[in-house]
Amino acid sequence: MADRHVDALLCGGGLASANCARWLREEGFDGSVLLVGREPEPPYNRPPCSKGYLQGKESREDTYALAPSWYEENSVELQIRTSVLRLDLQDRVAVLSTQEEISFDKALIATGSNVRLLRVDGVQLDGIHYLRALGNADTIRADTEDAEHVVVIGGSYIATEVAASLTLLGRKVSMLMQESVTHERSFGAQAGRFFQGVLEEHGVEVHGDDALASFEGVDGRVTRVVSESGLELDADAVVIGAGAIPDTMLAKQAGLEIGERGGVACSSRLETSVPGVFAAGDICEYESPMHGGPVRIEHWDVAFNHGKTAALNILGREVDHEVVPYFFSDLADWASMEYVGPAFEWDREVVHGSIEDGEFSVFYLEGPRVRGCMSVGRSEDLERAQQLIADGTDVDPDTL
Repeated sequence: MADRHVDALLCGGGLASANCARWLREEGFDGSVLLVGREPEPPYNRPPCSKGYLQGKESREDTYALAPSWYEENSVELQIRTSVLRLDLQDRVAVLSTQEEISFDKALIATGSNVRLLRVDGVQLDGIHYLRALGNADTIRADTEDAEHVVVIGGSYIATEVAASLTLLGRKVSMLMQESVTHERSFGAQAGRFFQGVLEEHGVEVHGDDALASFEGVDGRVTRVVSESGLELDADAVVIGAGAIPDTMLAKQAGLEIGERGGVACSSRLETSVPGVFAAGDICEYESPMHGGPVRIEHWDVAFNHGKTAALNILGREVDHEVVPYFFSDLADWASMEYVGPAFEWDREVVHGSIEDGEFSVFYLEGPRVRGCMSVGRSEDLERAQQLIADGTDVDPDTL
């Protein structure tokens, strides 16, 4: 027999769970709510970890998704430093790392992602870091304080943001990546060259079309990064931005269906294969009406809006998740990008504005459909693209 009962159990201490709790209360849910998170902090926003918080411009409290007092004021029980170890979805019982057993009516699984760990020689050396949490940002900032050379592995969001932030803090940064230019996989070569140019203008050394081979060190600490082409880069510290893997361990243990993209398979209402159990955030692979099939997207805005949709459906509203995913990224205070989509595939790029002048948008088209749009300084283009994506409207690329 369970130790106690809650009406809504939120598994995972990130943004999706926090926003789900918020919308449950704002929409009138008067049942008991328990939010369980393994980190030592209340739910917080992760983007500052590679930007403002890493740079020292934002405090820990600035990153919190909700004020710490909100939970008590709204009768939401928050248990940090706690994990859900096991879910019995037939009997609706959860076992926590505190050994407490909780019975529940409805549940949200929002366990997020873990960093993708690299397996190369020397990866165990001191001075090699991954960035996922506030504590990681603290360690990186402290460990690079006296570093002369820092090497960043990767060429996408985390890698470019960390490279910019550490350069802003006065470090000499080199990047090693498999892409030809930064952000090439997400935004294509012409937009990628713009962002790489911004980094290089501020002193970041970028090495593309290459891959990590090994790390070398002295007395247990990293001193050099070696690429597959034989390039050797001095390194007093290393930050690896090699992507993330959805943390579906709890969901798999509970017997939930896993989708082709590696996430928890969900309906358009974010409901899993078990009625009354929902998923949100990085692990959620949902049937997207506007994408015409299952998608799984790792970004702040998606987790934020998933939390709301999950809350409404816990309340029985039967709402499809039809929000066009939105992305953003900042390279220090040098350049900012916004993006809607995402365009998983495209066969044409239409540019508005001027890439050379640093104020432009790129529309990504697959046939006659806009699949995504990335903008630097032209937010009005995003609004138009968002509507075209949502409506599935055919367009003429020559008159877009």
